[in-house]
Amino acid sequence: MGEAAEIIYSDGFCNGSSNIRNLPDELLIPDRHRTSPNNSWFEEEIDADLKWSFAINSVLHKGTSQYQDIVLLDTKRFGKVLVIDGKMQSAEVDEFIYHECLIHPALLCHPNPKTMFIMGGGEGSAAREALKHVSIEKIVMCDIDQEVVDFCRRYLTANQKAFSDKKLHLVINDAKAELEGRNEKFDIIVGDLADPVEGGPCYQLYTKSFYQQILKPKLQPGGIFVTQAGPAGVFTHKEVFSSIYNTLKQVFKYIISYTAHVPSFADTWGWVMASDKPFSIDAGELDRKIEERIVGDLLYLDGDSLVSCTILNKTISTTLTNETHVYTEEDARFIHGHGVAYQI
Repeated sequence: MGEAAEIIYSDGFCNGSSNIRNLPDELLIPDRHRTSPNNSWFEEEIDADLKWSFAINSVLHKGTSQYQDIVLLDTKRFGKVLVIDGKMQSAEVDEFIYHECLIHPALLCHPNPKTMFIMGGGEGSAAREALKHVSIEKIVMCDIDQEVVDFCRRYLTANQKAFSDKKLHLVINDAKAELEGRNEKFDIIVGDLADPVEGGPCYQLYTKSFYQQILKPKLQPGGIFVTQAGPAGVFTHKEVFSSIYNTLKQVFKYIISYTAHVPSFADTWGWVMASDKPFSIDAGELDRKIEERIVGDLLYLDGDSLVSCTILNKTISTTLTNETHVYTEEDARFIHGHGVAYQI
């Protein structure tokens, strides 16, 4: 990545001569742009021996909710960036890759999707993409963290139209409790959750017992579940991706995994779709459905690119074939990082 003259500090921020936490308070005011010193950087620890950093203009929001640490940054390379528990969640310039891959494959594989339940998704981008489908009549978005939802509604202007759409029903609750308490069933259920990190609020929503006892019974016949499944690079896919894949394989008859490179994540990312009805992935058919069902443009996906996302390299496909770990509350896997106790 080239040489860097900046001094790196262990708290997640660095500055050529001083810690960013000592910057003037006006740099932290979220309702107007402020420019920080030219040599200010944010640093994410990807692993014990690997860090990823990028230059920032300013800190737009910094705080700790009941559940997680939250930072909204204005960066030089990636625009506005949402960081939760020290982990990059979404970047303004390339979030379309993650959210198109999360939302559209499941909707396009379903014959007539009308209802959707989104676990997490507080920034609103998943709902924005789902609302492009003309068949969608109702989306329930359930996020546990009111503070994340509130500041995303305020500062992520690209999603303000989605938040005001009458088809979107926003619920602040634990997704497990919300699904369990609802009588209705859904055509599509989406896991737009934070990565499973130790001490974080989400890892129980990746377990076999949750999928089998709570989530699957809330799907309509032929319904599809799709979840983000963490890093899926050659060196990172064994962290949680292969385990999530194998866990869903114990619960559903048909599974499709797929990946795409997300530049701001500094890695290839993975998703897994699951259903008791076979999937049909044909480029020409997908293009036809995109033309008929979607209002507005997709920036990343078309039929060919979606098919290509499902073709995994030999290293990863071999791991998925041989994976034996099943995700449980007693035997969970975590990506590197920490939950709310990790202070930025």
